[in-house]
Amino acid sequence: MEKSKKSQTKEDKGKGGKVVLIRIRGRVHVRQTIEDALRHLNLNTVNSCTVIDMIPEYRGMITQVNDYVTWGEIDEATFEKLLKEKGRIAGNKKLDDNYMAARTKYSSVKEFSQAYMKSQAKISDIPELKRMFRLSPPVGGHERKGIKKPYVLGGALGYRGKEIKELIERMM
Repeated sequence: MEKSKKSQTKEDKGKGGKVVLIRIRGRVHVRQTIEDALRHLNLNTVNSCTVIDMIPEYRGMITQVNDYVTWGEIDEATFEKLLKEKGRIAGNKKLDDNYMAARTKYSSVKEFSQAYMKSQAKISDIPELKRMFRLSPPVGGHERKGIKKPYVLGGALGYRGKEIKELIERMM
């Protein structure tokens, strides 16, 4: 019975909702299948970030690239801050409330982020928005054991849960 509880909690990680993925490791010695999965997730460079729905198709890709990314559930406030600070439109211009009011049915970034977190909107609803966010390296560096160990063992890779918010704050 203990075994079934452990497997249930492992399967329940990230079930439903929105998750954020951040690429931690580079492209040297990466298998082509993993590089393709990273490209499909819009994670082409180190310290790039993307927000996706946790659906079975993405869940398979996440397990495939788990040794190159860190990921966890994102909340509405963090998503709104990510859009305001790191959201870019064509011409590398910042995303702001004026653009949202003029080009979308949402009057502000906050209104869009609320709708997105409730699955009433998609990122593609904002025209010309880049689906990937470029982040800086984390202030204070990655965790003590580096970028080759899983998060549960003191490293930077793999599932973080709600603690991904702290990493995003350090990278903005």
